[in-house]
Amino acid sequence: MTSKIQKYIDRAMRPGVQHVVAVEPDDIVFDGRTLLKCMFGCNSWEKGPTCPSKQGFLKPWEWEPLLRKYKTVLIIHTHDKKTAQDAAFSIEREAFLDGDVLAFSMSDCAICNECAGKKNKECKDKTRARPALHSVGIDVFATVSKLKLPLKPLRDEHEQQNWYSAVWLN
Repeated sequence: MTSKIQKYIDRAMRPGVQHVVAVEPDDIVFDGRTLLKCMFGCNSWEKGPTCPSKQGFLKPWEWEPLLRKYKTVLIIHTHDKKTAQDAAFSIEREAFLDGDVLAFSMSDCAICNECAGKKNKECKDKTRARPALHSVGIDVFATVSKLKLPLKPLRDEHEQQNWYSAVWLN
């Protein structure tokens, strides 16, 4: 592992972050069927700014060859969606400033307390909104299982959630 990757791991490890793991794109499990769960399992379908239903959004099978061009993927695990997104975006920004101009983060969006898209309004922060891993065809359950990280379907809304974000680095 390079010292630069270790620097990003160290930076991502902040309060609320449980794990940060550096992997290669081949360790990520892609499966276009994740789109079905978006279409038929998400009450924000056709509403969020990073929703795969948006006109011009790449299809899962279009994302995979682009993402496989990266060298390293940092997988960030938290129990809070906003913490996951903030950590990933922070690393994307730092990597960009370090010269990795194509560094790219992904996370379920938690920028706003209430998504404007759910009210059919424009996104308030399009420059920071990023797609969720599953919306681009990544099977999060299979990926994190392969990496021996925790994730299971919740039987009850009071169970502790596991949130994952990723940062794609060159």
